Amino acid sequence: MSSVTKEQVITFLENLTLLEAAGLVKELEEKFGVSAAAPVAFAAAPAAGGAAVEEQTEFTVILSSVPADKKINVIKEIRTITGLGLKEAKDLVEGAPKNVKEAVNKEEAAKIKKSLEDAGAKVDLK
Repeated sequence: MSSVTKEQVITFLENLTLLEAAGLVKELEEKFGVSAAAPVAFAAAPAAGGAAVEEQTEFTVILSSVPADKKINVIKEIRTITGLGLKEAKDLVEGAPKNVKEAVNKEEAAKIKKSLEDAGAKVDLK
């Protein structure tokens, strides 16, 4: 057994930024050949023989682009939405297109999209 305790691991994970945690997840997925993505369930076709159409319930908010003159406003909104630090928010904005939030409900996704568009960004939902 390693000399690192569970409490030390938990403390370490609690202090990670969102971007650091995402990078750690990606490295663990590659190292162990697994995926942290939730499994996708398929709906059975209705008895009438038509294809089932499910309404999307989870959305990913994607920052597509930001005009140079609107970067500061968008960085402020990104910090408000995600809780990222200034540097991480700036890197996200300058690295567009980037995911801002994943697996959010329709109302939250629409609210985030509106606030970022009001700040001057171009935003897509998936």
